Amino acid sequence: QVQLVESGGGVVQPGGSLRLSCAASGTIFSINVMGWYRQAPGKQRELVATISRGGSTNYADSVKGRFTISRDNAKNTMYLQMNSLKPEDTAVYSCNAGVIPIATSRTFSYWGRGTQVTVAS
Repeated sequence: QVQLVESGGGVVQPGGSLRLSCAASGTIFSINVMGWYRQAPGKQRELVATISRGGSTNYADSVKGRFTISRDNAKNTMYLQMNSLKPEDTAVYSCNAGVIPIATSRTFSYWGRGTQVTVAS
């Protein structure tokens, strides 16, 4: 079994910052690409940022220059530093990971349950 658990969400004023974490646990051999996604009310889920095991990153245009994705492979944990937050960043943020479980050679996609981020004055 593999679980992803997000933390760090909350309510922040416009211009403020939050740091999200996504911790993976269970029978993990290795984790390939990890990513953050978000879904605002009434909208489809969208990609925020991804990071490879080697540290290569990709960002949505809407967050470039404001958000920074990072990971600690030794801790199986991913982070999202969000600065200069805007009301339009309000959404449920979920993490995704491509995990190779122990005793397998396949990659499986796992999702966390999400954490709410609300940007409001």
